[in-house]
Amino acid sequence: MKICLLCIGKTDEEFVKLGIENYTKRLKHYINFELIVIPDIRNAKNISQEQQKVKEGELLLKQLSRNDVVILLDERGKEFRSIDFSRFLEQKMIASVQRLVFIIGGPYGFSSEVYQRANQQLSLSKMTFSHQMIRLFFIEQVYRAFTIMRGEPYHHE
Repeated sequence: MKICLLCIGKTDEEFVKLGIENYTKRLKHYINFELIVIPDIRNAKNISQEQQKVKEGELLLKQLSRNDVVILLDERGKEFRSIDFSRFLEQKMIASVQRLVFIIGGPYGFSSEVYQRANQQLSLSKMTFSHQMIRLFFIEQVYRAFTIMRGEPYHHE
């Protein structure tokens, strides 16, 4: 299985970049992981929020193949404890999912077309975080999930 994190806009904060690099490097020992960053929409100030979501949605959908299992990171999604998220990933592996794609949308969320394409929605918290921080939190949680699967001492319960 390959896990892909697809997101809109670059990461500006150096400490976030370093954290992402750190956990991405660690993940390579467990799974084929890919981070795809789609550039921000140009001249976004000149279009409505809905138009921005539609344009971002078109770019996101172009990155997906027909067989991808798509999960949106969305505040209205299902919440997991880390152990349950680990089981969720393990079930996807057992089900022979080829490519599991998690998507972080732009500042205004997702277009209706992206919601329609998604297989599921996942929430990391009821709180709101910056899109840059969510990348780091999510990648760390994927790493944590694999250490849980392997019974390694990273996660404490």
